[in-house]
Amino acid sequence: MKPNTQQLNNLTIQVRRDILRMVHAVNSGHPGGSLGCTEFLVALYQNLMERKPGFDMDGKGEDIFFLSNGHISPVFYSVLARSGYFPVAELATFRHINSRLQGHPTTHEGLPGIRMASGSLGQGMSVAIGAALTKKLNKDSHLVYSLHGDGELQEGQNWEAMMYASAYKVDNYIATIDLNGKQIDGPTDEVLNMGSIRAKFEAFGWDVLEIEKGNDIEAIIAGMTDAKSRTGKGKPVCVLLHTEMGNGVDYMMYSHAWHGKAPNDEQLATALAQNYCEGESDY
Repeated sequence: MKPNTQQLNNLTIQVRRDILRMVHAVNSGHPGGSLGCTEFLVALYQNLMERKPGFDMDGKGEDIFFLSNGHISPVFYSVLARSGYFPVAELATFRHINSRLQGHPTTHEGLPGIRMASGSLGQGMSVAIGAALTKKLNKDSHLVYSLHGDGELQEGQNWEAMMYASAYKVDNYIATIDLNGKQIDGPTDEVLNMGSIRAKFEAFGWDVLEIEKGNDIEAIIAGMTDAKSRTGKGKPVCVLLHTEMGNGVDYMMYSHAWHGKAPNDEQLATALAQNYCEGESDY
């Protein structure tokens, strides 16, 4: 049985706590984007994707997900652990030497749930398209999902992949763009203005929809359910997810400053106080 909205919201708060504690413990990591995508990944893994118990690298007979903007690994690791892929206690090893939970996800450590290394931006869409084509060849009707940063779209490889996906009708694939308007050096419009991302995807032959409330569980589920209904119709699907970097922590929101900076002891205490729920189970 799928969790209800309140359970998903409670899990979202728990994941936020994990993110904050992970980056604080090693004074390193990327809390801003992780916090901004928490609701999305919780909804994806707990409600939207059809997943098998355990982990099979091939992902046959189930939906699979690729994280392209790998620097938001804290939220990915937390959601994977809280979804049963590996022990929650292992989150305490984040960014430690010889840990399976490196700053950017890698595959050679064999961490369940990780299907690609995503330290270099711009590659995830290509990998996801390859996986989607493989599912077509295997006559597997399940879907492939991916997540990308809006700043990440400044990498040229994305646009080659977008052309390919449309030309070859990769219509079992949903790419979500975290549209928070911020990257490590500042607002995306100031670093490299990309104009209308929607217009660009549509010009490349994609079916595009937007989720305006990208930090609202119910809005995400409704929007992604709509996206799923558009698959299988000859076009790849793009979801523009409007989020707030640092969501849930007041001093991190509305600024790019916390893209890659860890909170100190006092800031951690403040952030955790803002994210309290009954039944929490910190690692």
